[in-house]
Amino acid sequence: MVFIDSGGQWWRPASDDPAEIDFTVPSPARMYDYYLGGKDHFPADREAAEKALALVPSGRGLARANRDFLVRAVTHLARQGIDQFIDLGTGLPTSPNVHEAARSVNPDAKVVYVDNDPLVMAHARAMLADSGGVIAVAGDARHPFDFIGHGAVRGLIDFSRPVAVLFVAVLHFITDDEKPYGAVAWVRDRIAPGSYLAVSHITSDGTDPAAMAAIQDAYKEATAPAVFRDTPGIARFFDGLELAAPGLAEVSRWRNPDPAPAPAAVRFLAAIGRKAW
Repeated sequence: MVFIDSGGQWWRPASDDPAEIDFTVPSPARMYDYYLGGKDHFPADREAAEKALALVPSGRGLARANRDFLVRAVTHLARQGIDQFIDLGTGLPTSPNVHEAARSVNPDAKVVYVDNDPLVMAHARAMLADSGGVIAVAGDARHPFDFIGHGAVRGLIDFSRPVAVLFVAVLHFITDDEKPYGAVAWVRDRIAPGSYLAVSHITSDGTDPAAMAAIQDAYKEATAPAVFRDTPGIARFFDGLELAAPGLAEVSRWRNPDPAPAPAAVRFLAAIGRKAW
């Protein structure tokens, strides 16, 4: 099925058929699960992840710092009154999940999980079988109509009201040729004033060149490459938005009352931006 938006742009929905999983190709979602100490990964994922960890042993701590940023960001946004969340590239379920963090503040918060990995979708739907107001749909951050135009998403999310869209650790798996800035802007232009975008992203600024090369090498055979961008390149995702304090900061330090030292080898930046009323 192909959708056409009002501008004539076409988007093809991502497949969520588990039969399409190739376990011999590393998946960023399963590699991330391995970094976090999960169990949903396979030899190809572990081999690729260990290749990165061999030169960047702080990788596990960096993954955890990013996950902690996600939880802090969702909690902060829920306290600002946001009760609708769309989590893009959600990855394999890891507690606390977005809906758990949001509902710790507002039990009625609604959450949509979006991913293009069939295994992620299978796990998410099993996890959410008994969770009202929380759904998982197949989609890809490269093709935002997959989720913005999805019937189930539109049935749950009221786009006339503020919503938080989470691009956490997903945009650095999209190359410039795949037009990530256009995809983010497309979402920004279709969400209501008062909405937020949250982004975390690895950066080339201050990152050890050897560590960057090791990570790029580890992901070159994966289903998506690792793309490092400089600080202005990451800030560009927030064009047209008002950055919330403290602005673009290390994931480990963003609104963290007790920040751990940031890993020296690799820098990981994060921020949230608000669409003005």
